[in-house]
Amino acid sequence: MPPQGWGYPPAGDYPPGAGPYGGQQWYPGAPVGWYPPGHGFDPTDALVTPPGAGIGAWFERCGGALRRGWRQLVPIMLLTQVLPAAVVSIVLLGVDPTPAWEAQAQMDPAAGLPDNFAVTLATLVGALVGSSLLIGLVQAVGWAAGSWVITQQATGRPGNLDSALRYGLRRALGLWGWTLLISLLIGIGSCCCVLPGIYLAFALSLAGPVYLFERQNPIGRSFGMFHARLGLMLGRVAVVGAAVIVGTAVPGVIESAGTAAFGADPFASPGAAVGAVAVIAVTALLALPAHLAQLVGLLITYAEQRAHEAPVNGATLAAELG
Repeated sequence: MPPQGWGYPPAGDYPPGAGPYGGQQWYPGAPVGWYPPGHGFDPTDALVTPPGAGIGAWFERCGGALRRGWRQLVPIMLLTQVLPAAVVSIVLLGVDPTPAWEAQAQMDPAAGLPDNFAVTLATLVGALVGSSLLIGLVQAVGWAAGSWVITQQATGRPGNLDSALRYGLRRALGLWGWTLLISLLIGIGSCCCVLPGIYLAFALSLAGPVYLFERQNPIGRSFGMFHARLGLMLGRVAVVGAAVIVGTAVPGVIESAGTAAFGADPFASPGAAVGAVAVIAVTALLALPAHLAQLVGLLITYAEQRAHEAPVNGATLAAELG
């Protein structure tokens, strides 16, 4: 490995004997991080953003992953993210006891807790926890399958849908377990104060890719990557987080307003129930870009962080994903 400041720039004029392909000399003064073939860095790699290439190259690789894989990624996200989210919303809307509680309070303002309050509340909490656990497992299938598609296609392989889902099923249980632990840590941090929760969400953002590619110590490795290049990671994860927040908050507001239009208890009549379900389905579909942004953005960010640690390329990462 040459000293800092030596290498080959991605384009431009080179002195005699130097160049990005086949030159035998190190070119002093070239941008840090650009090295010739044989040292693991390839400025044209479709998955790995070379060190020093900047956020423009990161966006380029994110866009390239979407262009190559949208035919596989869209159905994967529809099956494992959009559909489960819609089903959970419908179930929770059906078991929501607040309309009955509000009606009872209006009839008798002096009354205490509603009838069967404890049982109803336990049912609601059980439905919420159970559905969250189930959707988490299904989502893990999608994250693993989508990561496989992006990585395979970046190396020129087909990355077909059937093989992706089979891979996702193999890796889902382990990824799901780590995701539960990470969600618990972020939840505890958020309960203590908002800022610790946000910090943990940023610091643990790469734990999923770490597990899929390295399959060991995802929490510690994610923390290490985050703190090793704090500014770069803050920028990349903030872009992904902003896309996810906007992409889910807007459909959420539309869903709340749309279902409210069918009354406090949409399932009181068949027509209102059909309308509420249709609203939930449409708004869940509107969140599809947010799911894609999270998957692609975090995976490309992970690949970039690996390149900062040691020479790596898409073929190496595809072999690790196995």
